[in-house]
Amino acid sequence: MLNTIVQFSFFLSAVLFIIGLKQMASPKKAQKGIVWAGVGMLIATLASFLVPNLQNLSLILIALVSGSALAYVSAKKVAMTDMPQMIALYNGMGGGAAAAIAAVELINPIAEHSLIFTTIALSGAMIGSVAFSGSIIAFAKLQGWQKKQVSLPAQNSLNAILLIATIVLAYKLVQIPDATIILTIFFVCALVLGIMLTLPIGGADMPVVISLYNALTGLAVGLEGFVLQNPAMMIAGIVVGASGTLLTQLMAKAMNRSLFNVLFSNFGATKSSDNNQDGKEMKAIEASDAAVNMAYANQVIIVPGYGMAAAAAQHKIWELTQLLQQEGVTVKFAIHPVAGRMPGHMNVLLAEAGVPYELIYDLEQINAEFSNTDVSLIIGANDTVNPAAENDKDSPIYGMPILKAQNSQNVIVIKRGKGTGFSGVQNELFVADNTKMLFGDGQKAVADLINAIKSL
Repeated sequence: MLNTIVQFSFFLSAVLFIIGLKQMASPKKAQKGIVWAGVGMLIATLASFLVPNLQNLSLILIALVSGSALAYVSAKKVAMTDMPQMIALYNGMGGGAAAAIAAVELINPIAEHSLIFTTIALSGAMIGSVAFSGSIIAFAKLQGWQKKQVSLPAQNSLNAILLIATIVLAYKLVQIPDATIILTIFFVCALVLGIMLTLPIGGADMPVVISLYNALTGLAVGLEGFVLQNPAMMIAGIVVGASGTLLTQLMAKAMNRSLFNVLFSNFGATKSSDNNQDGKEMKAIEASDAAVNMAYANQVIIVPGYGMAAAAAQHKIWELTQLLQQEGVTVKFAIHPVAGRMPGHMNVLLAEAGVPYELIYDLEQINAEFSNTDVSLIIGANDTVNPAAENDKDSPIYGMPILKAQNSQNVIVIKRGKGTGFSGVQNELFVADNTKMLFGDGQKAVADLINAIKSL
């Protein structure tokens, strides 16, 4: 009877996970989706205490209480602009947990060390370890702790050697499951592989990397669910792995690049640049002049990027939007799929600032409207609005779908300096005839626009 209750609880948790994930597909329902998934996790956790012959109850309670307290405090303190690195970190923790489960089961003398059991456990251990160490490096990059792109000589060959070594060690462990030394070397190789895979990847590819490691974490959890014969882990892991894989493909498609290219091309380095392109220079504009253009426009499209997040300017942007709406201006937001440092980064920031979902449009919805727009205001976006993706076949970003802000009658770009974006590619838009640059910190620049409009 007790086992039936446990299994039913796990099944109910899995259903709630799926319902929650489905609701997260819509910005309007995403918050409810998180609640549903949270309830599912709570039920699965409580049901775990009813599993027959449960051991180490005190250690479980200590881990549960301390982990929950740490997560609650950190979640309360983290700024919305730092959400990408928190997600990267939590992705890594999930992968690390799956790898730890595998390690415990593989050294458990009473566990069933059959061929299938050991193979699945090692597969989850390898994937979870790569996701853990890779996510930690992604966190360090996003947090600004690891600013330089590191690429060793023969980087891809070294990664291939590490991968082969990890697989060979796994094969040895299938034959000799209780070889502790081999198991330790196996985990070291898998962890180093995750680090080496992530170190050369630049900031431009972080949305894809975060999504990929999310998928790997889900897969690792699902595999370890089979090892533990835990239906909740199986279903939750498979759902997360499948959705993460689909999201990774969508992110890569939005950049017109293959996943192989993201992982092994060492693309995405931040480079410095001057403001001269083929004799053309960026043209500066004062906030007072930009305010006149926007206040007397019929339609303004705002294109946010990571610069908006770095400047924490989302609240000022919403204030500017409301002010323009009071002047009778139609204001819309255009979001590129890979804007920011994680999938949906800009959507989260705008929602936190109170921007209604009805004003937010994705690339396919908004691109046709730029030609009928009086002013496009770019704040912090760079590569996602670069016409070189359409015009320059030699450009590294050629073929990447962009927001076609260049078709607007006027373009105003808020930018701290004159350098390039994460890809290191010069932006043709910034020197276009219809573009003016409003240099300065994003939040201050928008505040200056607000004050200038109020004084008209």
